[in-house]
Amino acid sequence: MPAATPGTPSLLRAMNDRAALELLLAHGPLSRTRIGHLTGLSKPTASQLLARLEAAGLVVATGTDDGRPGPSAQLYALNAAAAHVGGLDVTPEGVHAAVADLTGTVTGRFALPYTEGADAVGQVTTALDGAAAAAGLRRADLHRVVVGTPGAFDPQTGRLRYASHLPGWHSPTLLDELAAALPVPVEYENDVNLAAVAEQRLGAARGHEDFVLLWNEEGLGAALVLGGRLHRGWTGGAGEVGFLPVPGHPLVRQVTRVNSGGYQELAGAQVLPRLARECGIEVPPGDPGGAAPHGPQVATAVALLRRAAAAPGDPYRAFLQSYATLLATGLASLVAVLDPEIVVLSGAVIGAGGEPLRALLETELAELAPSRPRLVAGQVLERPVLRGALESALADTREEVFDTSR
Repeated sequence: MPAATPGTPSLLRAMNDRAALELLLAHGPLSRTRIGHLTGLSKPTASQLLARLEAAGLVVATGTDDGRPGPSAQLYALNAAAAHVGGLDVTPEGVHAAVADLTGTVTGRFALPYTEGADAVGQVTTALDGAAAAAGLRRADLHRVVVGTPGAFDPQTGRLRYASHLPGWHSPTLLDELAAALPVPVEYENDVNLAAVAEQRLGAARGHEDFVLLWNEEGLGAALVLGGRLHRGWTGGAGEVGFLPVPGHPLVRQVTRVNSGGYQELAGAQVLPRLARECGIEVPPGDPGGAAPHGPQVATAVALLRRAAAAPGDPYRAFLQSYATLLATGLASLVAVLDPEIVVLSGAVIGAGGEPLRALLETELAELAPSRPRLVAGQVLERPVLRGALESALADTREEVFDTSR
């Protein structure tokens, strides 16, 4: 079919189709009268549009408005089954996978704990097959898959960088092997970047074009969104702030070899037990139920910060103040360079400190940085990396599915 030219009926039909599909995605079921009103189309044109989209399998009739009979009361909805996508969150503890339909509703989930000697291709295919089966689908039924990992795949070499702690993911042929195993388009993205995608589409960063997301779980990281778009850097390493040299901690040299840096050593989850002891707080063994599926280091940090956030006085306030100072030390450098509108605080460790830690960190940052962005708590709390992977896959899939000019 030849490409439509500007102003032709086929192009106008495609534009109207897309407008209607976007409305159904945003509002849910609508009548043809309501669609006509929202798009400015006449009733006959809206009727033709809906008939065309229904024949194409993109919309379905779902009942009537307030139970009233007649064609004008018929409601139409986006056909959720018109496309499905997959998302994966890969961590040192295992792989979490999910499948979502075209509306973004999660229809299948699967969790695969890491086992010694497991290979990356096997982890991905097993987890993805499990999530697809839970959704009543097969791997080949998915339109697109997005995989979130720590670090980033270097676009020049295809090798995973900045994530030596992720076992089984460093073969130079890994991307080719995964492409051969998966019969659908696959994209790879940094895990913290995907958390930012989730917050931008569904959470605290909606409506914001310039923001930083500060993440703290197994490692400290950041995502940078500038002009509404993720900034990944030349090798995909933008936002790897754990390697940032910071005052208050000796320089870490050969950072990629040791997989750590000044900011990580200064304010990572591993420092919380020491800070607690210095404040006279007993260190608990951890809270695996509340922090799962994270490792014991994160579980202990989460348990300490939850306890401190729930106790208003010392020694817990002194403990939170000390940690806020450490976090602000590295964050101040990011803010000084980027001058973001807001900073989104995300990840299990920062989240466990709640509003008390957020308020102290904002006060500390105001003392250390020339600009004063608003610090906000992340709102996507359930596996934000996995949710971001699904949202990223859905964005591209909707672009394809909603284009009826093809």
